[in-house]
Amino acid sequence: MQVPPDTKPRWERRKDARPQELLAAALDLFVERGYASTRLEDVARRAGVSKGTLYLYFENKQELFKAVVRETIGECIGQAELDVAAAEDVHSAELLRLMLWRWWEQVGSTRIAGLTKLMMVEAGNFPELSTFYNEEVAARGDALVMRILERGIARGEFRPHDPKVMMPILTAPVLMLVMWVHKFFPCENHEGLDANAYLSSLIDVALNGLLPRPPDRE
Repeated sequence: MQVPPDTKPRWERRKDARPQELLAAALDLFVERGYASTRLEDVARRAGVSKGTLYLYFENKQELFKAVVRETIGECIGQAELDVAAAEDVHSAELLRLMLWRWWEQVGSTRIAGLTKLMMVEAGNFPELSTFYNEEVAARGDALVMRILERGIARGEFRPHDPKVMMPILTAPVLMLVMWVHKFFPCENHEGLDANAYLSSLIDVALNGLLPRPPDRE
């Protein structure tokens, strides 16, 4: 009797499915255990393949971690970069609102945000990974926000300001929201925080400061 495709053991699935299963297993273990405590044999076991199979796709744990970052946060940033470049007819305020909400929905509110915690805790012990994360995630995310701010100024949709100063003013509170929601450190004052209301308020306050003032308020 033939085994239905969805009940076949993982090692009998088509070969091109294995890298994604390995990346999913690695993400889970990196988030649960951290980078230092995650072993490649455990990743392979959770993905349902041998350790030797894992080495067919990833040279070592460092390369596996980089692939996880690129396939999760990196992909989200890459798509956002394309969308910002193509959003010629969208007001800069709406574009900024959309990008912040997208980041929260696709990364900040999900398990992927555990990679942020990992880098905060372990970056000092793994400087090469820290450099990689800063280049692939932090720098690109910051540059995307600055691009929207500069776009808004150039089009007269935002008041003149220094985007280098405004960018961390926008991003730091979002990072703190991730810390609170995912309990990266204990803080009883933020138990039961409504993340959506927080982000809505942050965006509202930011845009009210960025949008041009009426002539009678200048």
